[in-house]
Amino acid sequence: MAFGDYPAEYNPKVHGPYDPARYYGKPDTPFGQVKLSELGAWFSRRNKSPNALAGAMSRAWWRWQHKYVQPKRAGIAPFFQITVAAMTFFYVINYGKMRHHRNYKYH
Repeated sequence: MAFGDYPAEYNPKVHGPYDPARYYGKPDTPFGQVKLSELGAWFSRRNKSPNALAGAMSRAWWRWQHKYVQPKRAGIAPFFQITVAAMTFFYVINYGKMRHHRNYKYH
């Protein structure tokens, strides 16, 4: 699969119009229904390649877009979500600098 191609599992005659938020591979047990004894086997069945990771991130992006950004009456939720994500990201990357500026009563 090259950049911009449909997934190999996608068949327009079976699946209809292409939806970038849908996984067209073989269905498996959802993570929430996996028992602890089956967890190792469930993780071993996952595709751990960089392409699979990029596809999962792309599907998550499109699911978020379809749910919060693209509805007819989209609210203010995506703006707050982006703001909180940016604040958390910048706090994490600057934590090392901020740690040295703590105010202590005794030195």
